[in-house]
Amino acid sequence: MGFLDNYEDVNARIKRFRTEFPSGKLIAFIEDIDLNKGTVLIRAEAYREYEDAVPSAVDYAFGNVASLPNNMKRWLIEDTVTSAYGRCIGLLTPSLDHKARPTVQDMEKVENLPTDPDPWSTKAVIEDMPTMATAVADISTQLGGELVKEAPQCKHGHMVWKQAHEGAPKNWGGYFCTERTKATQCTPKWYVLRSTGKWEPQV
Repeated sequence: MGFLDNYEDVNARIKRFRTEFPSGKLIAFIEDIDLNKGTVLIRAEAYREYEDAVPSAVDYAFGNVASLPNNMKRWLIEDTVTSAYGRCIGLLTPSLDHKARPTVQDMEKVENLPTDPDPWSTKAVIEDMPTMATAVADISTQLGGELVKEAPQCKHGHMVWKQAHEGAPKNWGGYFCTERTKATQCTPKWYVLRSTGKWEPQV
């Protein structure tokens, strides 16, 4: 039994996500990219329902071309997006058999890291410039995954987030019932925008 047997495949996670949330969606964004160094940082968001305005889970993946085999180096961005999806789904819908947050693909990169200098790597020429190892450690510490609370439900299903448009005289926000007939809609759950910049339930 190899050590990779303790980790789950990304494809299995995506299939489980589609099964548990058939109307859900996955979105990825490039947060930072340096083609000269061969690195990219991807943010992934998972939504339980396609109409949800707020993601149910958020996580990140850092891609380094030095960790990929030669035939995969040109697919750095695609590979990193896949890793970000896997980590994000791991937060939202963890497998009963695989508790580890990293995926098989994540750990294969660790196993394949070269010991010899790689042409993609850049030596530091400034004394305080961080190395790749410290940069990855900082990203892991500062950009850890965030599990976002599930949208509240009413008798008609998951409620949808709505808020005032930019420039409106009053800033309001809350979750609203998806029932189209106004007379039978459930009561909205109102939120207040705090000084921290986060929306919190109105008391």
